[in-house]
Amino acid sequence: MRRSPDCAPAPDVRTGPGKPTVSLIVPCYNAAKTLRLCLESVFAQTRVPDEVVVVDDASTDGSAEIAENLGCRVIRLPENRGVSAARNTGVEHTTGEIVFFLDSDVALRPDAVANALEILERDPECGCVHGVYDTEPLIDDGPVEWYRILHAAHWRRRHLGQVNSVIFALAAVRRTALERAGRLDESLRDSEDVEYSSRLAACCRIVLTDTVVGRHDDGSRLWPILAEQWRRALPLIPLRVVAAARKAGKQEHANHPAGILACALALATLPLGLVHAALLAVPALLVVGFVLADPELPRFVRRQRGTAFAIYFMAVHLAVHVALVAGLVAGAPRAIPLLASRLRDKTLVRGHSV
Repeated sequence: MRRSPDCAPAPDVRTGPGKPTVSLIVPCYNAAKTLRLCLESVFAQTRVPDEVVVVDDASTDGSAEIAENLGCRVIRLPENRGVSAARNTGVEHTTGEIVFFLDSDVALRPDAVANALEILERDPECGCVHGVYDTEPLIDDGPVEWYRILHAAHWRRRHLGQVNSVIFALAAVRRTALERAGRLDESLRDSEDVEYSSRLAACCRIVLTDTVVGRHDDGSRLWPILAEQWRRALPLIPLRVVAAARKAGKQEHANHPAGILACALALATLPLGLVHAALLAVPALLVVGFVLADPELPRFVRRQRGTAFAIYFMAVHLAVHVALVAGLVAGAPRAIPLLASRLRDKTLVRGHSV
């Protein structure tokens, strides 16, 4: 993995004779449904954090009161500023050598914090450890949520080990690594972890582990999930250009690239049906290609929930990919100025070297 010259290996997590201090930060916005379960899991850890801070991002549902009643320190933001601002605020108001970020809709297994610290202690160059979701939701809200939970559980487990990206839903990061990588970009309301990963991966090793596990309460309505997928896809191509400029390693995919391509081609060839109905066989075959692009995924879902649900899962998966492709296409023009800037910079470099 490439590192920028000023990114020296991170120090050992021990400081002197004792264990490192841990600050656990929960960004929160209208999370009354899950926040109690989240925080109860924190206080049930075999290694309880030294401080637990909930950053309330101008909630209107009593989330802050729930956290205060459980004994947490609560920092209230006067207006809703997004998860990046909440995490930055949490870092500013804590002192632990290890910062454990936990989303308010995730409940940790009792050994999650201890296991993250063990990995950091064992590997001095590892600056960030993040985990995976359980294969069951925190609160069962129906089949759409099961789709989300199983998809997330599968793709993260596919990439276990050293990675170039971080998901902050359940992640332990050395404070020194956060200081080198800088603050999260508060202008990004979506895909902020994608942008930050390119900076963090240049400073330290990132490890994805299945020893840090949490049960997640995910979205349960299809239309908001499709809208979210489209919105998150908008900045992805520009962010990839930025990551390439930083010489960050290739980030891991939540969805198989071949499946994304098959879906895109199926959409592109769908108008052939206007020429002749028989030509609809082309997009139909591409949809088959989409299903076969990641054969382990439907097998995994079938093992978890049965054949009927696996068929339903793949239908929802296709709909999500349609939203993803639409977002990528809509957001692609944003990369043009970035690419032009890179080309201009390379031309200047060549000019100076002549």
